[in-house]
Amino acid sequence: MTPDITTTKPATPSYQGADDAGQPFWRGLVRWETALVFVLIAVLIFGSAQSSDFLDGTNFFYISLNMGEIAIMALPLTLIVMTGEMDLSVASMLGLSGTVMGSLFHDGWSVWAAMAAALAVGAAGGALNGLLVSKMGLPSIAVTIGTLTLFRGLSEIVLAPRTITGFPMSLTKIGVMPVQGTKIAWSALIFLVLAVIFGVILHATSLGRSIVAIGLQPEAARFSGVRVDRVKFGLYVASGLFCALAGILFTLKNSSVSYDAGTGLELNVVAIVLLGGVSIFGGRGTVIGVVLAVVIVGCLQQALTQMGVQPEVQNIVTGALLLVSVVVPNGGELVRRIRARAKRGPLPAA
Repeated sequence: MTPDITTTKPATPSYQGADDAGQPFWRGLVRWETALVFVLIAVLIFGSAQSSDFLDGTNFFYISLNMGEIAIMALPLTLIVMTGEMDLSVASMLGLSGTVMGSLFHDGWSVWAAMAAALAVGAAGGALNGLLVSKMGLPSIAVTIGTLTLFRGLSEIVLAPRTITGFPMSLTKIGVMPVQGTKIAWSALIFLVLAVIFGVILHATSLGRSIVAIGLQPEAARFSGVRVDRVKFGLYVASGLFCALAGILFTLKNSSVSYDAGTGLELNVVAIVLLGGVSIFGGRGTVIGVVLAVVIVGCLQQALTQMGVQPEVQNIVTGALLLVSVVVPNGGELVRRIRARAKRGPLPAA
């Protein structure tokens, strides 16, 4: 008699939250992104109450002009945070790329060659971050705090105490004039185009699914065949490259560059990403949420400026937004982690 033979199919590698990751991304919009729409409406009402011309097209041009470079830097950071990592060197990379561009232009390079060199420096800086985080396994927060200081110091060595001016007017007017026939800054238009591209990558490609998987369970993603280190390295290179692009646009907008360009903008970039609903723990977020956060922060800052609120107070508001952005959308995960830690009990005495 032939014995019964039972075969078992090897288990497919899984990770916590895989069911959510497999759902169409727009189903999540009923959660945090919907709340952001109501927040935006409230900010617009608040701004209109402070100034009768708050909803004027010219006012929105200045909002887009002020937020363009910050918004561009937020896009690659969105993908980095979704893998469970962080990049705090974004504003310093903006500054370093701008100083390299200005220094080379001052030394006789054509403006286009200087721009290309700035982009190369940005990619190299991103590669340094990626190498230290993905290949050497160092904590991304510690690494990028270090490179934040490194890049800013290099900017000071390259340019201080000079301020470079004299860029071609045909280019600098792009930084301060709206797109013809619209009330939107060129940097904001570039951001919107990039947002569509990043949205497609994140929500409709295998790379996007890999990013989500890495953020949820990196080891499970690795066992599933995702090249975790390569993905993270590529994201950091992309971050450096787009920060350099932001640095070029920032330089053209101001028609000049100094070594301290962009100082402090990293907090705004991080606040926008987290306010957009990207989980600080990784594995969750949408580009639509980040776009909404850009508009909210830009409108709120413009309203506060028109009220005469000092920059120091606006920094307090940004810090409060950062805290809210960490706690509110991640409340469930925070509670789960606290409960898990409580179940483990206190560490045994030495």
